[in-house]
Amino acid sequence: MIRNAGWLLCALAAVGAAQPRLVNAKLETHALQGTLEETFKRMVAAQTDPAWIGYAVPVVPGDRHMCCYYSNSDENYSYRGCSLEPRSPLPAAGTGNASPVLLEAPKNFYVMFRAERNDITKLRTFSADCELDAGGTTVHWLTGVRAADSVSLLASYQPVQSNALSAIALHLDPAADAVLEKYLAPSQPESIRRRTAVQMGQLRGRRGFEILRGMVKDEKNERVRESAVQGLAFSKEPGALELVLSAAKNDPSIRVRGEALSWLAREAGRKASGAIQDAIDTDPELSVKKKAVFALSQLPRDEGIPLLINVAKTNKNPEVRKQAMHWLGQSRDQRALSFFEEVLSK
Repeated sequence: MIRNAGWLLCALAAVGAAQPRLVNAKLETHALQGTLEETFKRMVAAQTDPAWIGYAVPVVPGDRHMCCYYSNSDENYSYRGCSLEPRSPLPAAGTGNASPVLLEAPKNFYVMFRAERNDITKLRTFSADCELDAGGTTVHWLTGVRAADSVSLLASYQPVQSNALSAIALHLDPAADAVLEKYLAPSQPESIRRRTAVQMGQLRGRRGFEILRGMVKDEKNERVRESAVQGLAFSKEPGALELVLSAAKNDPSIRVRGEALSWLAREAGRKASGAIQDAIDTDPELSVKKKAVFALSQLPRDEGIPLLINVAKTNKNPEVRKQAMHWLGQSRDQRALSFFEEVLSK
């Protein structure tokens, strides 16, 4: 008991010190010599063998657990940790470190670059409560990194490293908003704009909400507008789901209306059922009606199943009734089976 308590205190101290808990690593700590970019480029240029270069920066608020987790309920065993190099065998039951129980979410996250042959080959991010297995490689840990400088460094690797965009979005710094807004410009590739729109809703709080609010109104590209609706569905800001609801009712695009209905069902639960049923009854497009029926299947079962049964029984459109029957069959719910028995007995 004392040993476990001591380990927990050490883990909490490591998190507070913004330095990772490493195993199988040769740790070298470095203060910046000049700017972050200058220090980083010198390290990469000097690195021929595989190694990792990392640092900690403040993370946006929320439950951000970017970590690997294994458990064995039979053995009452759990292990939280990620392998930086190709994974070694999982620890045997009872041999791994227990996952620390933190009183609050970590304030920092780790940005980790893999360097080899004078180039960056991989970029990963981890939450500060995660143990990292370096697989015997050297880990160069940089101290004193400013968040704005980290954003600038990561932007230089976007889109070469696909994780750079999401890493930027995790930064608790206004510099991240400025870079992400540039990625939303019409001159950027559609794929980058769509990914950025989702990240704005998931991670950028009120500023992200304000940007997406304008996009669902004014964005001409319907696929980008669809991603803006998805980002709003993920947002925790007041008014976000109301905008998704408005898109489900009023967007000129059949595609966007249908996707908005799907996201409403996933994120809004019971609050969404009225809008979904309204789309089934009044939307002029059959494809949107079908999306709305699918959205009913995504609601909590105690609400969604009775509504699907009602649509299958009463809707005047045979294609809509058929769609409701399909999703009832997929549910394998006893109420759906009873309904099918009733239909077949007639």
